[in-house]
This record gives sequence, structure tokens and C-alpha cells, in this order.
Amino acid sequence: MKIRHYVFIVTLFSISSILAQVEKKSLKIEKTNTPPKIDGILDDGVWEIADEAKDFTQFRPEMGVVEKQHQKTIVKMTYDDQAIYIAAYLKDKPEDIQKQFTSRDNFGQSDFFAVALNPNNDAQNDTMFFVFSSGTQADATASPSNGEDFGWNAVWDSAVKIVDDGWIVEMKIPYRALRFSNDEVQTWGLQFHRRFRIDNSQYSWNPIDRTKGNVGLYHGELTGIRNIEPPTRLSFYPFTSVIYDNMDTPNYNIGMDVKYGITENFTLDATLIPDFSQAAFDNVRLNLGPFEQTFNEQRQFFTEGVDLFNKGNLFFSRRIGSSPTGSPTVNDNEEVSDYPSEVKTLNALKVSGRTKKGLGIGFFNAITDVTEATITDTLTGISRKEVVEPLANYNILVVDQQFNGNSSVSLINTNVTRDGHFRDANVTGLLADISNKRNTYNIIGQIKMSNLNLTEGIQTGLSSLFYIGKSHGKFRYSFDHSFANEGYDINDLGLNFRNNYSNFGVDASYQIFEPTKKLNNFSINTYVNYRRLYKPDTFTGANFGINLNAQTKKLLWYGFNINFEPGKQYDYFEPRDFENKRFFIYENFGFIGGWFQTNSNKMLSLDFNTGSFAIFDGERDLFGYNFNLEPTVRFNDKFRISYEYSYRNNKGSRGFVNNIGNDIIFGERDIISVENSFSGAYNFNPFHALSLTLRNFWSTVTYDTGLFSLELDGTLSREDGYTTDDVDNPNINFNTWNFDLRYSWQFAPGSQLTALYRNSLFNSNNASKDSYFDSLNTLFDKPLQHIFSLRLQYFIDYNNIKGAFKKKPTS
Repeated sequence: MKIRHYVFIVTLFSISSILAQVEKKSLKIEKTNTPPKIDGILDDGVWEIADEAKDFTQFRPEMGVVEKQHQKTIVKMTYDDQAIYIAAYLKDKPEDIQKQFTSRDNFGQSDFFAVALNPNNDAQNDTMFFVFSSGTQADATASPSNGEDFGWNAVWDSAVKIVDDGWIVEMKIPYRALRFSNDEVQTWGLQFHRRFRIDNSQYSWNPIDRTKGNVGLYHGELTGIRNIEPPTRLSFYPFTSVIYDNMDTPNYNIGMDVKYGITENFTLDATLIPDFSQAAFDNVRLNLGPFEQTFNEQRQFFTEGVDLFNKGNLFFSRRIGSSPTGSPTVNDNEEVSDYPSEVKTLNALKVSGRTKKGLGIGFFNAITDVTEATITDTLTGISRKEVVEPLANYNILVVDQQFNGNSSVSLINTNVTRDGHFRDANVTGLLADISNKRNTYNIIGQIKMSNLNLTEGIQTGLSSLFYIGKSHGKFRYSFDHSFANEGYDINDLGLNFRNNYSNFGVDASYQIFEPTKKLNNFSINTYVNYRRLYKPDTFTGANFGINLNAQTKKLLWYGFNINFEPGKQYDYFEPRDFENKRFFIYENFGFIGGWFQTNSNKMLSLDFNTGSFAIFDGERDLFGYNFNLEPTVRFNDKFRISYEYSYRNNKGSRGFVNNIGNDIIFGERDIISVENSFSGAYNFNPFHALSLTLRNFWSTVTYDTGLFSLELDGTLSREDGYTTDDVDNPNINFNTWNFDLRYSWQFAPGSQLTALYRNSLFNSNNASKDSYFDSLNTLFDKPLQHIFSLRLQYFIDYNNIKGAFKKKPTS
């Protein structure tokens, strides 16, 4: 279907819909000259005269249930020129209040109170602030397209007090944490949430209908805000760190992060001389597949406030500072003696915000340093340097227009420019996410174009996505089509494993919104996928399956999933010969799995999942199974430990081994993987925490002696007589160990001291027949890498600095 047809359908779909009328509660707020003290004690005069928000309604697991008499919630608000103030009296039986101490943004097993503020009142851009019964804070930005982003962090104040008939919350949210217009009179979107962890029920001030639309459409309104004179939104986060690597000479770092409110609605965030030394370790695994192994982002600057930049999935932040892209030239008698694993990030900044009329604009820029590899002459021992990653600039520009409280159209451009003869990249995407005004149907359309500037010329690629689905009620369904040609490549700043495809999918689901006699939640969905190459236009595979998830009244979660790939499947990636489009055939692959999770409110809880897979082919004998067991013990509200054991056994797998001349060599192999991980945390209070994380991953791969050559028809043959003696020993024993012990102390709002001790080990050899403990002994014969780091970050508000220099009045 042509692009203009997509646009026509989307436009007609939107215009023909009818606006749903949602009744909104309203809370009038009064300005104060005497702000309340944030101490959890409601004895301030301003609370005696403030209007009340009350009569909360349950929306999960059941909708429309009024709150119980002993669980009433009353909320009051006020404001001045510095902040919004909130007081909540949350009635409950003290013995029912769940209050596990956790680190910031970690929900744990705690009740919470939350406020969602939407200064633009557009139903799409919320700023959410959570306070748990333990006193821990969490905050997030939220939108229909990106969900809740807890990577965003603000500096604000709160206090909690447990009383005889419940608990009390007081909050102070400075204007520097919000973005709003400078209108003389303002009306904000407003919602309050309260969760009771003991039965996992959740209530809201303005009723929510979970059967359709996003939750922002069900906000009430905050009225009465007048003549706000917000302070300059400028904050500094200077930091210093010291790192001992294997207890050698310490490495000292000094840097600073900055936040500046350019206008009322737009903010600049910058990290100058960044320090990511205390980012969590990656869960490295043995990778036998044709695609790169990727990891989640661990660096706070790249996880915070990036909702705009994630539009269209064109931004994979781990590209910035990842391994170099170049390969050194090696002459005779030379070898690469040192190839850096990562590139240093020099600085990064982002500017983002949204106007009152829903226009969002985001700009991101980062610069990485020149990186060199070391090449050594094996005869003379003389070394030389060669640039494998030049000075590089990464940037993103996003323009996003929201409308109707549920829809948006976006234009995004990403660009990577490298100094010298290295490759450059540019990607542009046009995106539309349209729901009708009754929030019953949704259409998504995306067109993306990539351009690579290579030494051999310009490579241009194109990709598209079309999705249409029913988005309301118990029964839902959808259809989608995704396409990419051979030249589509976004991997300089994005993440895309494959191109050259034309895939179709159909989904159908059923879910309940009201509890039954035995279940709180129940959902089941089924799907069918049909896959083709774009060029040549040929079938590659298909699959169908079913997923089921449910929760009982006793808060036991369970589910199962089945997936089957019927008939012959044509894998064009495993042979690693994309130029000649070689493929490998397998057929009738099936998987079945199940899981359950016990009530996590109990002292002892358990997660368990298992699965089994096989190929139903008379010529092959593939069978595998896996299981994962994770018990968690919560000794008290401060101390928790968790252990996870994973086992995977794959017998009869076939995959790529190597190339011999023009022949592509495959082997049949048995793969065993074991993962042990342990985590524990002791939270002295919401501001002091001690945590430990340990992970050991071990995997062995043992090949049959006889190897296969891949035939042109995709089948495997042993007629050429290849064995493991014809290639470097392909057997693998892979073992990795990571240990982190961390202490953190938030000694002031936004200010933190963190001490980290880390050690790690890695070993890979061909001893695939070694037992787990033999392999572990070999691993610990390697020199242990010790790292100790200490990092101090301090939060400075410009307005406090300015106030310190104001001349004090004389008596």
C-alpha cells in the first residue's frame, strides 16, 4: 500500500470518530504566604483551610468500588512562588500497612501514594511523584507512547509518619521539577493514586476506566493557580570520584551535570566530563548467534528524560561510548596487542520540552574521543598506534505534535559524523500514532530512511511499519505489516538486527477487567506471523502461538505459552553469508513453557518458570529444556535476599561453525548453560542502603566430531567428510563472574555518596567436558580484577546560591 493511502486512512479514521465525554473532578487550590513544614505532621495553618480531594474509587483489580470506611483518603494542596505542596491523610489499619524499605524508584512490597501533575492539561504528558509508606521516593514521566519512565529523576522533598489510624504524607514539589507555561491563570491536569500492597488494589481520585484509552484521559483538574513567579530553573550536580583499579595508583575524576530551564517548558541537561565508573555490570552471556549481544543502558544520563528521543526506536544509547567501529590494518608479522573495548564519551547534552499546544521538541548531542588500537611486530616487539574510532559526533532532532489527548505525529532525525575516512550515518523517520477520540481503535504508521556515507559510496535504505487494532473492551485484535529493504541500516545510533524483510502479523486477545470468583486478573492472546524476504520475494517462515496470564485472589501469578513454527523455515542469517543469500532449513520447531509466582508480600516468595522445545523432523533429534528458580526471603522491612538459579540443556542444536574455502561449515552440538546469581539489600532507612550483587554464568558447547557442509538448497551434508580436526577446536567452555558490593548515602536532597567494591573474572577455552566446579576452579586461577571507587555528588540549586548573596534586612 502506498504511503499516501496510509495517510488518507489515518486522517479519515481520526475525523470520523466521536469525542468521548469524561467527567472530571476539580480541586481548587489557594496560594499561601506561609508554606507548610514538610515533616508528616499536619499542624500547619494552611491545611486547615485547604479544599479536600476525597472519595477515591478502585480501578484495579475491580473498577468502581468505593473505598472502605477505614481506608479513606483525604488530600489537600497549596502553592507559593517556589513550589506545590501536598498533604495526604491515608487511613488504614497499621498492621495492614506494607512498608518495605527500598532504594529510590524501587517499589518493593510497600503501599504508596502518588500524584500525577499535567501542567499542560493535555492528557498525554504527566509528571508523577510517588511516596511509599516506608518514606522512599520514586518519580517518573509518563506518556501513552512511552509509558512510565522511571529513569527520570527530580529533586523534591517528602515526609511520612505512621499514625494510629493510617499514615500521613507531606510533599514539596519545586517548580524546577515541572514544566509549564507562564499564563496568568492556569488549569492543570491532576490525579491521585493510592495502592494497598496487601491485596494489590489501587484507587484513584478521579475514576479510571481501564477498558479503553490511556490513564491521562481520566485526570481531574487543578484550578486556582494564579500569577506564579517561578524561580530560575538552574541546578548544578558537581561530582568527584576516585577509582582504584587492582589497587594501583588511584584515578581521580571531577565533573559536573547541569540542568537549566531555557524557557518555562524547555530544559537543557548536560553532562560535562562524564563519569560512568559506577554503572552496573552487564549480564554477559555466551553468544553463538549471528547477531550482536546487546545490554540495557546503565548510565543515568542516557536513561533520564529520553522519552522524546525514543520515538520510532531509532536511538540505542549504548552506541555512544561502545566498542570502536574500525579494524586496524595488520601487516606481516604483526598482531593487535591491544584493542579498546569502549570509546570515551567526552560530553553530552539534551534539550527537550513541550509547548502548551502539544508541540514537543528534543535535541540530543554527544561527542566521543579518538580511540587507538596497539599493533605489535612479533619479530621486533616494536608497537605502533592506529586510530580505530575517530572523534565522533552523535545527534538527534525530534519534533512531535500531540493532539486529541491520545495521538501524535513525529519527525525524527539521527546523525553520526566521524572525523576522517570513517563511515557517517543519517536516519530520518516520519511517525504517526493515531487513536480515534472514543479511544476504541488505534493506527500506527512509520516510514524510515537510512543513509550511510561509506568509502564505496552512499547506501540508502527504507523501512516501514503499519499497524491497526481495536484498543478497547475485553476482546481486541490487530493486524501489522513491517518492511525493510536490503540497504536499511540504523546501527550507528540505533539498533536493528536484520533488514530485507516483509513480515505480516495478526493478533487477538481477551482479558477481564472485573475479578471473577477465583481470579483478580486473566488475559489470553494468540498470534500468527508470516515472514518473507523483500528481495528476492520469497517465503522465509511462519509461526503461531498462544499466551495466558492470570492472578488468583491470593495473589498467585501463573501462566503458560506455546509457540510452533510449522513446516520448513528458511534461516538466511545463521549461515553468515548475506551477500549470496545462503540459507539454512529447519522444520516443525515447537516450544511450550509455563511459570508461576507466589505472593511476594510473604516472608518467603518464589518465582519459577520452565520450558521445553523440540524439532519434529524424522532426520533430526533436537530436544531441549530449561528452568529458572528464584526464591526471595524478606526477613523484615529492611533486609531482603534473593537467589536465582537457571539451567538450560540443549541437545542436538545445529549452527554455524566456520568457513573452509567457499564451504559454510555447520555442526551439531550439545549446549549446557548454568547461571547462579545472588542479590541482597539492607536499607537502614530511605537514605542509607547496603547492597550486594553476585553473578556467575557458565556455558559449554560440545560438537559432534563429524561436521556438515551447507548445501545450496539449505540442507546439511556430511559427504565432504569434514570433522572438528579441519577447523580450530570449536568446543567452548565459557565462564564469567561479577561481584558488586555497594553502599549509598543520600545525605541531602539530590546529593549522594556512593562507595563501590567490584571484582570480576572471565575465562573461555575449549575444555567443554569439564564439570561446573572444574570450570569454576579454572576461572578462579585467573587473576582477579579488583576495583574500588568512591563517588560524591552534590546538588546545588542556583536560587539558594542567589539567596545566600542577597543583602539581609537590618533590624
